[in-house]
Amino acid sequence: MQLLRDIVCSGGGSGDSKAGFSAKKPVFVCVISHTATSEVPGLTVAGANPEMIKYTSAADAEFLYHGHCKCIPAVPATPDGKPTPAVITRAALALASMPLFIADSGAKVKPQVPAISFGLQPGGNISIEDAMPLHEAERAFGYGRLLGAQLAMTSDLVVVGESIPGGTTTALAVLGALGVDARFRVSSSMPDNPHKLKNAVVDRAYARAKGVRAPLEAVARFGDPMMPAVAGIAAGAVEHGRVMLAGGTQMAAVLAVMKGLGVPLARVCIGTTSYVAGDRSADLAGLVRQISKRTPVLACDLHLGESSKQGLRAYADGFVKEGVGAGGASIAAMMKTKADGRKMMKIIEREYSRSIEKASVAEMAATGPPQP
Repeated sequence: MQLLRDIVCSGGGSGDSKAGFSAKKPVFVCVISHTATSEVPGLTVAGANPEMIKYTSAADAEFLYHGHCKCIPAVPATPDGKPTPAVITRAALALASMPLFIADSGAKVKPQVPAISFGLQPGGNISIEDAMPLHEAERAFGYGRLLGAQLAMTSDLVVVGESIPGGTTTALAVLGALGVDARFRVSSSMPDNPHKLKNAVVDRAYARAKGVRAPLEAVARFGDPMMPAVAGIAAGAVEHGRVMLAGGTQMAAVLAVMKGLGVPLARVCIGTTSYVAGDRSADLAGLVRQISKRTPVLACDLHLGESSKQGLRAYADGFVKEGVGAGGASIAAMMKTKADGRKMMKIIEREYSRSIEKASVAEMAATGPPQP
């Protein structure tokens, strides 16, 4: 069956390719946040330029709800125009009629959408300061747990995504602090993964604060405000049902925090794209195996390399790869509707055409062609 070939299990777990997970009534929640670590030059391309990085998570949330952004005039993109993975996520949510919730856990710019606020400030630059006070990390986890329990009462699968530029660097730091060998194993939004720069940032963070072992203390010192919120939502949801951590190597860090806090992981999986699962500059499945050999990593092949849209083909070329829960939302949508990867690609292409291509034409009509 094509669906089973397009959703594969590349990590721990056992059983069929969906590792026992199904989605008849999924719900999607995206945690938006910010870390000043993302402002270190060269760490991320999640924004058209460094000044735009702070708008990325808010713009992603607005795009999911409205199909366009309000805090910035265009859809979030890399400096050379490759679009946010929210294009994929929005297509998946529409296909599956999946309920959407936004949780604000330290976003620097507040989105113009209904959002559940955790009351957190943006995270600090871990190379020179703590990510957040410990009591804020504890509050985010507690609030998340309450929210996750409520979401699970209405759903058979809670899909938790994130939007936070620079999150793989803070993930690297938290994984290492919790005893997971993560150097040269976290992914990147760029084909040329800046491992040396990430390692240097993390080394400075460790030199600043040594000997951290407790999970939420590691998050407070070296992480970001997204991590305790997602860990809390997942912890609350598994009390009533199943959870999919929708993302790449950032979610390995969340899984490590959950394990350290004693959260049962039997009903947790990670859902991502094949572009992260097959990333030769990273090792998501290997990271997860170090944390929990029973936690499956599900990856979907959206066949974007076959797309007629250049911006979407870039995903197969190693750009962006994942984010805004794109892989997990797609997997849940494919499970619910039985759509295969090529059908998903066509649906994503339609969303891309509507929100990127037609919007660009309308903008040019309003402002005139670019001046030489």
